[in-house]
Amino acid sequence: MPFAIQTLNMMNRMLMPLRTLFVVSPILCGAIALAEDGAAPDFNTEVAPILTKYCAGCHGDFAPDGDFALHSYDALLKGTPDGPAVLAGDAESSLIVRLITGEAEPAMPPDDEPKPGENEIAILTRWIDGGAKGPAGVEPDRLSLIVPKIEGKADIRPITAVDIAPDGGLLAVARFGTVAIYNASEFGSAMESDPVVELDEFPGKVTSIEFIKDGRHLLTASGVVGLGGVAALWDVETGELVREFKGHRDILYDATLSPSGSVLATCSYDRKIILWDVNSGEQLRTLGGHNGAIYDVAFDPNGRFLVSASADDTCKVWRVEDGVRLDTLGQPLNEEYGCGFGADGETVFAAGADKKIRIWKFISTDKPRINPQTIARFGHEGPITHLEMTPDGQRLISASEDKTIKLWDAASVRELHVWRDADRDVVSSLAVTPNGRSFIVGRMDGQIDRYEIPEVAPPKSRRSTAETDYVRITGEATDVAEQEPNATAATAQAVTVPAVISGLIHNDSESAVDTDLYRFTAKAGQQWVLEIEAARNKSTLDSFIEVLTSDGERLPRVKLQAVRESYFTFRGKDADQAGDFRLFNWQEMKLGQLLFASGEVAMLRSHPRGPDSGFEMEPEFGKRWGYFDTTPLAHALGEPAYVVEPHAPEAEIIPNGLPVFTIHYENDDAARRDIGKDSRLFFTAPADGEYIAAVRDVRGIDDPKAHYKLHIRPRNPRFEVWVDKKESLAIRSGSGREFVVRAKRIDGYDGPIRVDVDTLPDGLTATSPVVIEAGRTEAFGLIAASGAAATIPVIAPKPGDKSRDVVVGTATAMIRGEEVTRNFGIAPSIKIDSKPGLKITIEPLPGGTPPVSSASDGLLAFEIRPGETIHLNVRAERNGFKGRIPLGKGDAGRNLAKGVIVDNIGLNGLMIVGGTSERDFFITADETAQPGSRLFHLKSEVGGDPVSQPVMLHVLPPNDRLASRDR
Repeated sequence: MPFAIQTLNMMNRMLMPLRTLFVVSPILCGAIALAEDGAAPDFNTEVAPILTKYCAGCHGDFAPDGDFALHSYDALLKGTPDGPAVLAGDAESSLIVRLITGEAEPAMPPDDEPKPGENEIAILTRWIDGGAKGPAGVEPDRLSLIVPKIEGKADIRPITAVDIAPDGGLLAVARFGTVAIYNASEFGSAMESDPVVELDEFPGKVTSIEFIKDGRHLLTASGVVGLGGVAALWDVETGELVREFKGHRDILYDATLSPSGSVLATCSYDRKIILWDVNSGEQLRTLGGHNGAIYDVAFDPNGRFLVSASADDTCKVWRVEDGVRLDTLGQPLNEEYGCGFGADGETVFAAGADKKIRIWKFISTDKPRINPQTIARFGHEGPITHLEMTPDGQRLISASEDKTIKLWDAASVRELHVWRDADRDVVSSLAVTPNGRSFIVGRMDGQIDRYEIPEVAPPKSRRSTAETDYVRITGEATDVAEQEPNATAATAQAVTVPAVISGLIHNDSESAVDTDLYRFTAKAGQQWVLEIEAARNKSTLDSFIEVLTSDGERLPRVKLQAVRESYFTFRGKDADQAGDFRLFNWQEMKLGQLLFASGEVAMLRSHPRGPDSGFEMEPEFGKRWGYFDTTPLAHALGEPAYVVEPHAPEAEIIPNGLPVFTIHYENDDAARRDIGKDSRLFFTAPADGEYIAAVRDVRGIDDPKAHYKLHIRPRNPRFEVWVDKKESLAIRSGSGREFVVRAKRIDGYDGPIRVDVDTLPDGLTATSPVVIEAGRTEAFGLIAASGAAATIPVIAPKPGDKSRDVVVGTATAMIRGEEVTRNFGIAPSIKIDSKPGLKITIEPLPGGTPPVSSASDGLLAFEIRPGETIHLNVRAERNGFKGRIPLGKGDAGRNLAKGVIVDNIGLNGLMIVGGTSERDFFITADETAQPGSRLFHLKSEVGGDPVSQPVMLHVLPPNDRLASRDR
């Protein structure tokens, strides 16, 4: 439910020293006079205010210091664990007087706190000497605040909560101590008209209001800071109080009914949630576990579960029927102010002071388990104070201290619309109309506004500007020599492309460093490659190339909106490293996301696999790649980094409080790191017209030896494949050996490549086909020997064979609608060793994940879904091998699909230790893993490099409700 977090937090901090008790001002104390005619002072009117003022801040009814509470007469007489604090008739010997006067240690109140005056000590002494009598009559309600009543001079009355009746006919507006109910049809003049009903029997601030489904009753939550809270049901027509629910020791922040209307949940600053029977008013159970104030609670659509948002930086999920805590959602980095369930009950959403909207997949429906966070979106520049979902579950509406309100697509949490109200006061309450077409906000200045929810199309997948349709380019490249002067846009040398331009970064002038500009014409959608050939030809040029507009201005390529902020932890990175990227808040990052740092754009390839590990970046091997032709750079410890999303350069970006970076058409060193210091730039013409290619030395120098060739050619996507470390394979009978197929992707071809083993001698088997996944550069297969092959020591090409290899493969890919093939050798010869050696076998783990088919059926196979972890076993037949059997670290689990890893491997990786012959291991599929089937195996680098048998892993589509088998 909506609530005014800002003011409540401020009040709670200000009144912290006097929590749970009445506050007595010096004016009131000065008015307390000695009892007439020598009568003992009255406890309620004279003694209790003194104890409240000086003692009860630390000795209240909740966790009192020294187990000594002073919040009531009974608590005072109970005394301390060591004995009574008050001896009736003997003030001089009473512990409480001795502590206040300093005759006993430790003196109270402490030195840094105000101390009672002589008149106040005299009242307390006379009360004890007079018999320490209890209250006369009924003890005052603990919610009664004994302070002077000071009328405010300002006309502003902040709105603390709003709600709309289910039929849309009534609007309830809460302010301090009152709730006014208006005719919603007169919304425009509602604040000037008289309310239909006004409720004013509240002890203090009204923090939330909620119309009941029948539309005839209103539920309110209120209380007094430090004293207590109360929830109440009201008859809307008559304004009569139907029932009160008292039990909290501090102000309530929210009260809500279950969908059936039978259970009430209340939450408070006292860190407790209480569930109530609505009909009887009795407490059902208290839910404890939060370590901070609880600001919001919400039932799921079926009323079986409850979610809570707290100042302890967490949300918690509870089962209503027995109060069991099913999960603590600990990802938030600051207080959470609002929470709820999705309309289908399958997600949990929340937001708060860390400025992020978070979504979790709710799977702990039958037992406590981890509910995976699926989205964490940076939403506003200030804390998000309110977050509500429309009744159809399609949209989220958030309000922030930054004075903006935003509309979001609930499924993807992408911005759809923003309302900027810089000239208005902060939103203090928010409610969506029952028809979901509009929402109402109340503000701190007492104003109410209604906003219509616009019809906005759901966001489409975003494409980089490089992903345009292919436009064919014809013509042969011509050789062109540089002609000076060509250092400005006005003097740029005109060339016809395709072309190979020979140039030199050097001039005779000492006043300026040389830059060479070449003007060319391109049509919209044409894809060009601009490549420098210099360092490869022993030139001194460290090139930098860019494409400019016809006027010589920088040409934007893509906008990158930051959606998550981070920084480098543990250590920095050089420009080449692709592994162990330690990033703050890495848990909220997803595989395949782009990471921006100091102008470089990299891609997250694999999650950390243990507590002492970091992200692996693209590619799988070799130097780190850049994206959008950015050049990888060195990064320092603590350097800022951002997860970013690409937008077209002309796109209007809805601000979220994080930076937006513009990447231009420019490159220093080729992003794929395959041509050294030379530059390569991919350029897609955004429109018909003239453009300028500019070449210079990135260091800002020129040199008579800085010669170069600039190739401006059409993009020609293609690939090459080969077997890494191709050599004769030595295979033990009954076992196998691994081969690694690697691909060089040229001119941006990133699609899948299928590798078929075409030629294979009798007695040998191979995993075929082997697929190099889209965007990847390697895949793993294996060749095994059995049967007739076991008797042949060497398998080599026969005399006269055209191929020099006994195992030959074919690589196939679809490029621009055409099938492209490449033939290559896999193994020149194979040696067979008939002696038994180390053998590795993957098998089901008893009590672990069951297979969908077993080895007796021909192939061991398992299933996994995105977000799941499965539990398997690996066994070794040592056959004389006695040492440790390492099975890989980050590369354990050979040929697993993208987003699927061997998990929880620790510093030593996956290993069978000496003296044992088996161990269990885990395979986790990231939520980004795509459905498909793929063979994988394990490999060791000892005992002849044995490999396990191939095992099929089916990655299934995610269920509507994730059913993790083994978390």
